[in-house]
Amino acid sequence: MEFKDDDLVYVKSNLAIEPLIDNWYAWAHLISPATAAMNIQDRHLKIMESYVELPQLHADAVKNPKMLGGPFVDHNGERVDEIKGMIQNTKSKCANLLELRKDILTLFSLLKEQDGYSLQEIYPKIPERLNGLVELFYDINNNASFRFFEHLLFETEFYNESLQSFNLFLVKDDDARSFVLSTPKLPEPDFLRIELPLKSKEIDELFEMSRKPKKYREIRDIFSIRPEDNLLFRSFFSTEVPRNYKPYNGDGVLTRYFGHACILAETKNTTILADPVISYGYDSDISRYTYEDLPEKIDYVVITHNHQDHVLLETLLRIRHKIEYIVIPKSSGGTIQDPSLKLMFQKLGFKKVIELGEMETIEFDDCSITGLPFLGEHSDLDVRCKLCHHIKFDNGTRMLFAADSCNVSPMLYNRIHEIIGNIDVIFLGMECHGAPLSWLYGPLMPEPLPRNKDQSRRLAGCDFMQAKELIDTFKPRDVFVYAMGLEPWLKYISSIKYTEESKPIVESNKLLAYCSKKGISSERLFGEKIIEYEKV
Repeated sequence: MEFKDDDLVYVKSNLAIEPLIDNWYAWAHLISPATAAMNIQDRHLKIMESYVELPQLHADAVKNPKMLGGPFVDHNGERVDEIKGMIQNTKSKCANLLELRKDILTLFSLLKEQDGYSLQEIYPKIPERLNGLVELFYDINNNASFRFFEHLLFETEFYNESLQSFNLFLVKDDDARSFVLSTPKLPEPDFLRIELPLKSKEIDELFEMSRKPKKYREIRDIFSIRPEDNLLFRSFFSTEVPRNYKPYNGDGVLTRYFGHACILAETKNTTILADPVISYGYDSDISRYTYEDLPEKIDYVVITHNHQDHVLLETLLRIRHKIEYIVIPKSSGGTIQDPSLKLMFQKLGFKKVIELGEMETIEFDDCSITGLPFLGEHSDLDVRCKLCHHIKFDNGTRMLFAADSCNVSPMLYNRIHEIIGNIDVIFLGMECHGAPLSWLYGPLMPEPLPRNKDQSRRLAGCDFMQAKELIDTFKPRDVFVYAMGLEPWLKYISSIKYTEESKPIVESNKLLAYCSKKGISSERLFGEKIIEYEKV
């Protein structure tokens, strides 16, 4: 629909913001300087250099379903010269981060030689770039290690906002996007690159236009759009008024499933959005909720853990203007594998961030959230930034969002049950095969693990027996299997494609049959789901 420069326009519901760090899709490990340094060398440069050497191998691998999620660039074996240019650009613009990585590896190597004697004499040997940014320590078994003073690290030249930018483009179908951890972002004719840091208020001004229109001239000037980009920028807007959002006014709790691990729980006074990963609005034969189905204000966003399919910056930036508080798990305090979500969100322009610890409770107007221990799913690494959420509503309904927690120690939840009692509704992830440690955390490892050890340490949720133990403990009346990566619009971040023989499907089928036998309502969620829990 044509419109004039002075017409009031709205953002289209399928307008995506794709956050970037050094021309790669931005996720949490690219925000913290230490994890960014490790990934830029051991993920980005490694993948790009492989592509330049063997572009056809990458093109063939991308087409092989068995290779989904592998380290293969999805540019059809083409645009090799552009990738070569990206390599040189990265080596130049990220030179200090590449040096930081070398120093981190040097420190790992230095500490590996320590055998229990005082570490005071090691401080003068710390590489200069790390001096004053780390604390050395032994664990109780006399293994030497270190932690970052992360706040100070973010204040150094290693946190470089000039590496940040974002693409704006219209998403038109579920299969349009390449897997984000292995394909760098080259210029595309329908993509508009905006060279602004991710904290920029301009992002909020843009997406407030989902419901509050601005004159086109005004938003064009806010972004200083060049004449040659005006036609593309105009295509992101419409004069069509979006449908009204109807707030829930009942006395119970209305829950809506948006896909993967994203649940909106709404009372007449409070909205809680768990692990926001939301589809865009476009024609599809799969029914789903989209950004148009979110309330005007989201009181609390709760995050279960720091993986890219649960902390999706693309979604969070698009709804940042709606969010009052983000509730996150506490991290371990500076270890390289467990960067602080609080610092990351603050640096990205989220103003109100609440850290919640295990068995800690925060009280709100008509509900409370208690952080419960989250086991497994992190390849046995010491990662503390993970929580299940027990939400107790004033109407008497109790919900558990367990995401990918793997019940490897049923006695833990028996002990928790003695404190909090039964739970009415359990949302439980059963992606029980999972990728090996190296798929996500490999770039952070000072030395690669042997393949057999790497394959044994997986990013896996509950299998049937582990899920059964959890259900037997908490005795829910409803069980929803979620966080499976089933929806096709998630493939670009999860790279998951199941068959009926896939272990997560087989194991979750067993759970659904078990629940049916026990008289427990159960469902493996897909697409969308709405259910109201009335006052108990």
